[in-house]
Amino acid sequence: MKIKIKTNLKKAALLTILLTAAFLVGRGIAYVRYEKVSGRAVPASGSVSSANWGLGFGQEGSQPTGNASAEELKQYDAHYVGGSTDKVIYLTFDAGYENGNTQPILDALKKHHVPATFFVVGHYLESAPELVKQMVADGHFVGNHTYHHLDMSSIASKESFEKEMHDVETLFQEITGTELARFYRPPQGKYNTNNLKMAQEMGYHTFFWSLAYVDWYQDKQPTREEAFKKLLGRIHPGAIVLLHSTSSTNGEILDELLTHWEEMGYTFRTLEDFVSASE
Repeated sequence: MKIKIKTNLKKAALLTILLTAAFLVGRGIAYVRYEKVSGRAVPASGSVSSANWGLGFGQEGSQPTGNASAEELKQYDAHYVGGSTDKVIYLTFDAGYENGNTQPILDALKKHHVPATFFVVGHYLESAPELVKQMVADGHFVGNHTYHHLDMSSIASKESFEKEMHDVETLFQEITGTELARFYRPPQGKYNTNNLKMAQEMGYHTFFWSLAYVDWYQDKQPTREEAFKKLLGRIHPGAIVLLHSTSSTNGEILDELLTHWEEMGYTFRTLEDFVSASE
């Protein structure tokens, strides 16, 4: 009997360890640090924990909760949602590369006179400079999504972090002759406190999001019905909406989506308006 009890205890202990490990992986815990080597960020020894931005949704039309509160984020000039009373949307796009879908997105925004912010990486600036110029000419803001789209929360070196940001700023200014907006979005939503502080010290406001959906897989694009179900059903006052400019679905539905949001009584403001209202 004693042997059987000991065996069961060992099995229970092993199960606990496995479940804990699975939980940590699911929460995006990482133990990798990066340092600058020949101008590039590469893995180094040591460890820095990181977290993935996540949301929890409740009643339809209500603001979701984040894995950090708006007040907790605000001390680092970081944000994920606006006010809860006015039916306002802050529309943003992450632009990692160009595949023909940015133009219809820009056309729909122009048709509806809707301002947006495009968070770009170095590859996008290098490969699609004319579209970047059009974003600026159309009155949109362009923010920083880092040059190489690394897990920035794992970069412990301030020098390496700043290089990822500065390289985007420099190339954007060369292309457009204007300064990049001081808006930062962590790649993949991965962040930590030091990460947020570094961006803040550089004069950036960090923007997560309060509404997004799985629109980035090129070989598994959501249907129109799936997109509208998420983007209409979960829209809420003060929403910071994240869409990907690489999504063919977004390019096809944006005109109609903006119309639906307008019919629901929503208006659109810029992240600059957001920052001004929060100060």
